[in-house]
Amino acid sequence: MSELSSRKSQLEAFDRLLTIMDELREQCPWDKKQTLESLRHLTIEETFELSDAIIENDLNEIKKELGDILLHIVFYARIGSEKNSFDIGTVIDSLCEKLIRRHPHIYGDTKAEDEETVKQNWEKIKLQEKGNTSVLGGVPKSLPALIKAMRIQEKARGVGFDWEEKYQVWEKVEEEMQEFKEAFNAADDAEMDKERASGEFGDLLFSLINYARFIEINPEEALERTNLKFIKRFQYLEKAAKESGKMIEEMTLAEMDVYWEEAKKI
Repeated sequence: MSELSSRKSQLEAFDRLLTIMDELREQCPWDKKQTLESLRHLTIEETFELSDAIIENDLNEIKKELGDILLHIVFYARIGSEKNSFDIGTVIDSLCEKLIRRHPHIYGDTKAEDEETVKQNWEKIKLQEKGNTSVLGGVPKSLPALIKAMRIQEKARGVGFDWEEKYQVWEKVEEEMQEFKEAFNAADDAEMDKERASGEFGDLLFSLINYARFIEINPEEALERTNLKFIKRFQYLEKAAKESGKMIEEMTLAEMDVYWEEAKKI
């Protein structure tokens, strides 16, 4: 791996990127057509690709995906400058000012000796800045539900609304599990009230996410790792079945389970 670049070379690289962005916007037919709206779904896709690279701990891929996201940032800023609204300079200056405001323990007289106090100060300052009537007002509506639950819980904790001990959180999980089991026992063939069941299941998931947060496990990341593990094992099952001359859709569950157990040992 080459030696990391100096601050001077980093600034030169950023200047080069801005120059290339200007040239592409002025000369490339595809880049000339793009708008804030047309780039939006591409930015979301790039963000998920970065997430994949982080989950896989692929540092080279992380570097590439960070570059793609940086391209989108300077692209948005270039379009903003065309609208006489903002440019990359005002974007960066605004960010710097926000970071200074939200770190009064570094740039002011506020005391913050631990991470939790820093988070609480951040949320309080953010609430004042945005003029929200609710601490939860800053949670994006379009976030996936699992991530949104995490952010809701984190923001509530930021103003002191949280359990004190992890055993209390687990007791809540068990309470929600028992309520769901009693009302919607899978062994009972009685007709289920799907709307009520969905609500109770949501309560159970919310409490599990809360417990995961409390013990510093990222539930979204944990679930994605399980997804990847399932995919790997299921694809082994498919491959092994094919090599044995079997059609997976014609196999019994017991037959498939043999290959599944093999996959678990890999």
